[in-house]
Amino acid sequence: MNSNAAKARPKPENKGSKVYSDALSAQEKQNIVSKKKKDKKAKKIAKSAQQTIPYIEMCKDGICKVNTRLYTKTIRFNDINYQLAQNEDKTAIFENWCDFLNYFDSSIFVQFSFINQKTSINDLLKRKYITFGIEADDLRTAKSKLSRIETDILNNFKPLGVKAKPLTGYERLKVLHDVFNMDTNETFRFSFDMVRTGLSTKDFIAPTSFDFSEGKCFKMGKTIGAVSFLQILAPELSNHMLADFLGMDSNITVNFHIRTIDQAKAIKSIKSKITDLDKMKIEEQKKAVRSGYDMDIIPSDLATFGGEAKKLLQDLQTRNERMFLVTIIIMNTAPTRQKLEDTIFQTASIAQKYNCSLKRLDFQ
Repeated sequence: MNSNAAKARPKPENKGSKVYSDALSAQEKQNIVSKKKKDKKAKKIAKSAQQTIPYIEMCKDGICKVNTRLYTKTIRFNDINYQLAQNEDKTAIFENWCDFLNYFDSSIFVQFSFINQKTSINDLLKRKYITFGIEADDLRTAKSKLSRIETDILNNFKPLGVKAKPLTGYERLKVLHDVFNMDTNETFRFSFDMVRTGLSTKDFIAPTSFDFSEGKCFKMGKTIGAVSFLQILAPELSNHMLADFLGMDSNITVNFHIRTIDQAKAIKSIKSKITDLDKMKIEEQKKAVRSGYDMDIIPSDLATFGGEAKKLLQDLQTRNERMFLVTIIIMNTAPTRQKLEDTIFQTASIAQKYNCSLKRLDFQ
C-alpha cells in the first residue's frame, strides 16, 4: 500500500496567539459545547445574597436599571374607595379604572404590588405600588420616556380620587430592605453618598442570607416564606378576593404582573380561537348526527366559550378594549414553618372561596 494515499490530519491554522483546528471529532466538539454551557450556567449562579437580588443599578431619582435594556419606576398609591361607594359611583370608578388600564400599551411592563407587613409593634403596615417599565438603549432615553408615562399615570389616578406619589431611589430601596429583613425590623440607614465608598446599593438592603435549598419554601435570614401563583378557574374574578387576601392578619404580598397584548395580535389570536371552536362545534354536530341525536345539541362548555370569544372580539374591535396577560403571584412569609403553613392554608381557602386555586411554586 502506498503510504501517501492515506489522508493526513490537517494542521491547525495559527492565527496570532490563537490556534484553530477544523479536525475536531464529534465528541470533542460536544465536550466544548457542554463546557461552555456549564461555564455560562456557573456565571448565572449567585454567589452572595447581593447577587441574588435581580437588578443592576438603582438611581437616586427612582429609576432602576433591571437588566441591560429594562428600566423601571414605582409609584405608591392609596386605596380606591370602591367597596364603600354607591352603585352609580362604582360604575364611574370602574369605567375610570378600565380607562386607566387601557392606557398601557404592549411596550410598557406593569406590575401592581400589594404588601402587608407586620411591624415591630405588631401592627400591620399596608402599602400599594404600581411599578412600570420600558425597554431602552440607555438611561437617558429611558428617563424621558418614563417621565412621560409617570405623568400620565398620576393624571389617570386623579379621576379615581386616588392620591399617588412617585418613589425616589431611597424609597424604593427602603421597600426592598423592609421586605428582605422582616426578621430584624432594623431601621434602613442609607444615603447615596455611601455608594461612593465602593459599596453597592444591594449591600444596604440584602438580608443576612437567602436559602433556596428546599423546593417549596425559602428563607430570607430567619424569615421563612413560600410563593404561589393564582390559578384562575372562575369565569370572572370577584373584586372581593383581593380585599380578602389583604384583610389577612399576616405578612402577605400580592403581585399582579400585567402585559398588554398588541391589538392586532390580540384580534388575530381571538379569531384563530373562534375558528378552532367552530371546527370543534362542527365535529360535535357530525358525531351527534351519526349517533342519531339532534345536531344542535353540543357540549355546554363549547357553546359558552364560543359566545365569550365572539363577545371579546367585538369588544376589541368596537370598544377600544385591550387584551392583557395577567399573572398573579402571592408570597406568604412567617417567622416559623408552622405559622407559614397556617397562613398558606388561609390564603388557599380564600382562593377556593372564589373558585380559584393556589399553586405552590417549586424552586421558582
